[in-house]
Amino acid sequence: MTQQATTPVGGAAPRRPSLLRSRNFGLLLAGQTVSELGTRVSNVAVPLLAVGTLDASVFQVALLTALAWLPYLIFSLPAGILADRVDQRRLMVACDLGRAALLLSVPVVALADLLTLGFLYAVVGISGVLTVLFTVAHKSMLPRLVPPDRLVDANAKLTVSQDSAELVGPTIGGVLVGLVGAARTFVVTGLAFAVSGLTLLLIREAPSEPAPRRDRVPLRVEMTEGLGFIRRQPILRSILACTTASNFFVMASGSIEVVFLLEELHATPALVGLVFSVSAVGGLVVGAFAGRLTAWLGSARVIWVAMAAPGPLYLLMPLARPGWGMLLYGIGLAAFSANAVLYNVATLTYRQRITPPALLGRVNAAFLWVCFGVIPLGALTGGALASQLGLRPALWICVLGTWSAALFVVLSPLRRMRDMPAA
Repeated sequence: MTQQATTPVGGAAPRRPSLLRSRNFGLLLAGQTVSELGTRVSNVAVPLLAVGTLDASVFQVALLTALAWLPYLIFSLPAGILADRVDQRRLMVACDLGRAALLLSVPVVALADLLTLGFLYAVVGISGVLTVLFTVAHKSMLPRLVPPDRLVDANAKLTVSQDSAELVGPTIGGVLVGLVGAARTFVVTGLAFAVSGLTLLLIREAPSEPAPRRDRVPLRVEMTEGLGFIRRQPILRSILACTTASNFFVMASGSIEVVFLLEELHATPALVGLVFSVSAVGGLVVGAFAGRLTAWLGSARVIWVAMAAPGPLYLLMPLARPGWGMLLYGIGLAAFSANAVLYNVATLTYRQRITPPALLGRVNAAFLWVCFGVIPLGALTGGALASQLGLRPALWICVLGTWSAALFVVLSPLRRMRDMPAA
């Protein structure tokens, strides 16, 4: 007996089930959401702990930001090799549990009255190393959990979860710091990473084909294979340059923004958290429609439009004033959040599609090495500019630099394309 056709009458394609019904992707999404929530709380608690409890200067707070990102410059390339060789899920679990232990040590040490700025530097720096390993593995694992044609949707949902955490995390962090103190707030962040590790343990991947055997090559050659692949891809080169310049100036402003809000705008800790939460609205809204916007604008055009269009709104940030004028800072951050979501979803999806699976860990690591490696330099630059010129003039330089990064993609071949070429 012949089978009946499964295509509905009229030739319409059957609706595909939502990715949220996928057990593995659902666990990955849930774990990341909780982890991101803890991270956003920590992003508020760390500088508030440094300024309010340990009397840190503007430059010392900027140095904390630099230490959080410095591991990307040192460890990204080795992390790419490790992510291509080991079980990525187990590596991510180990990183989550390690970060949980480090962050939970802060309230314990504070309770013993032994907390120092040096100890906080150590916790932030070591956590940064584990974050590098986790991030490389995370970006390389996703294509094994979802089909290639659903990567845009998957990346958009993961990005929306980040912005959902950004929406409520800073406010929760600011309120917790006001209620229980900055040190005790680290209990929340530590438990969040522990929960993330548990959800990753529950993921069950389908068996994959064994990777083909490769001839042994020198470690130096293997570490630079990702960079070599990027060098041969003109579009990836333009994207990398744009992301690197943007990250430098964004972190220059990020390293001084809490101090700017506290000292220039006279904000309370709870209000600092609220400003950061408002900023997440832009990314949350855009992330929900990232797939449709990409289809409407085109997968190539969306990249330079996302970078260039929101730029004028960044200029509202240094114009912010105490009181209701603080909303200007939140609007500027919201514009950047919208840009980052749309741009990152489009560029990450293209990178995941065009890169051979056996090389994806090293290509992701190479991107992180360059575009995240400049972040500590940007953070230190922000602190130095604020120390020499003042907080508001330094912020003007940072937001203008952030907008100028769009030139790398506006003046690239992407401007003459609607959609990305096939892999």
